[in-house]
Amino acid sequence: MNLIDQLNWRYATKRMNGAKVPQEKVDRILEAIRLAPTSFGLQPFKVIVVEDISLREKIFNEACHQPQMKEGSHVLVFAANKKVSAEQIDDYMQLIAATREISVDSLSGFRASFDGIVAGIAEKNYAWTARQAYIAFGVGIAAAAMEEVDATPMEGFSVEALDKVLGLTEQNLSAVTILALGYRDEANDRLAKAAKVRKSKETLLEFR
Repeated sequence: MNLIDQLNWRYATKRMNGAKVPQEKVDRILEAIRLAPTSFGLQPFKVIVVEDISLREKIFNEACHQPQMKEGSHVLVFAANKKVSAEQIDDYMQLIAATREISVDSLSGFRASFDGIVAGIAEKNYAWTARQAYIAFGVGIAAAAMEEVDATPMEGFSVEALDKVLGLTEQNLSAVTILALGYRDEANDRLAKAAKVRKSKETLLEFR
């Protein structure tokens, strides 16, 4: 099994069969997401893992009317920080110092790198944190493919409604994108056997 083979295998599954994804597979997908690169290593987002069917039905009814929400096994909601705070940066400095066994004072120069972000307007902050969440989101899609777990990226939802259902606003978070995990229902998914459509290397890539 290699990454290219698995990326050819995967597709944005439109219908899922309700089968549960084994916990060890879910755990490896989540660990890959945790290890994904982000700018400065800050990880200015949270991933809400929704397995409870009643909560998924509530999300389906109020925020995201897509069948994978109920037919899947787990739903991952990627929620980015709406505003990066000085306290958040201080906590990150403490984490670095504790992990690498160095002093917080030795990180003063690195800490100063965040001054512009902290002082920035909320809209600009959120645009940046959302991009960081998408990096982890992409890693999650690839990790799911390596586990032969179907994963459906979803953006067609009401951000306001989803934030309300999950209580995200109170956490300085807002939903960016959703990844449904499960297994394809080949009998009911018209795309299950469809050929993958992508631009050719000659069209997509430019070498200089």
